[in-house]
Amino acid sequence: MANTSTITIRPLLVSDEARWRDLFREYREFYLLPESEAVVSTAWGWMMDPRHECNGLVAESNETVVGFAHHRRYSSPYTATTGIFLDDLFTVPAARGQGVGRALINRLTDMAASEGRAAVQWVTAEDNLQAQALYGTLASRTKWVTYEVQLTSQ
Repeated sequence: MANTSTITIRPLLVSDEARWRDLFREYREFYLLPESEAVVSTAWGWMMDPRHECNGLVAESNETVVGFAHHRRYSSPYTATTGIFLDDLFTVPAARGQGVGRALINRLTDMAASEGRAAVQWVTAEDNLQAQALYGTLASRTKWVTYEVQLTSQ
């Protein structure tokens, strides 16, 4: 479906909405999250709001969006540096292993470098071994463990 010579990485556009919604639903399904059009619509709104911290890139192959990367800038007080955090990365199953995820991460790395930032960081599920195989070729695995407090009132 895709190869690195035909992959174009570009910002998420308003015209991508229908395709992005389909891919974002697939992404949520992959992580066994409950169906929620409210979540999908909220995330889309964030991506389209220039004042919101969340941004999106898409990967196109043969004029079809085959993946996305949601990201945001962050500041790290303990290192006094800034970086880009990759929140979500998704590639359609038919295009996996064909350079789409690598191209999206490379674009984020290029963006961070051009902005004078220190790093690109992300987390993934410990059982997402296919993604980790790619990530291990692009970055160093850290020793940090993630904790999260789930709040019931949102």
